[in-house]
Amino acid sequence: MHDFLVAVARWIGQTSWATVIRTTGIYPYIQVIHFSGLSMWLGTNLLVDLRILGIGSKRQTAAQLSEALFAWNWIGFCVVVLGGFLLFSGIGTTYLGNAAFQVKLGIFVPLALTWHILVQRKVRTWGQQADTTGVAKLSALIEVLLWLCVVTAAVEIPNY
Repeated sequence: MHDFLVAVARWIGQTSWATVIRTTGIYPYIQVIHFSGLSMWLGTNLLVDLRILGIGSKRQTAAQLSEALFAWNWIGFCVVVLGGFLLFSGIGTTYLGNAAFQVKLGIFVPLALTWHILVQRKVRTWGQQADTTGVAKLSALIEVLLWLCVVTAAVEIPNY
């Protein structure tokens, strides 16, 4: 599997846009795009999770807040994925050998994304009332902790 990923990373790294990313000063600007999308994605996740936990404004139920932020949440996700792909395309083979990158994309992102989708689906029923169940609160807390792990792994990438 690793050989396949290296081959894909090399192929992507030979594209014209990857060469531009690698050889010009555009890389930091792509990082800004990636981090802005990440802020939107995690910010909307955090707002809903905190509401499930009973923290924040009580003017809306968690379900109403989730519905109101749904489009912004997934727009942020698309920006994160696009920015991350562009960052990867410039120096992907280097990232594949990075332990923090492997933990981030190999373990924490799939877990956190799967958990996020579960919470998004369940919040429609959990969040109908002003107060939520213990299971809902635990699920929201787990999601917050998983995304914290993703961010921590991402911050550690330059150290490996």
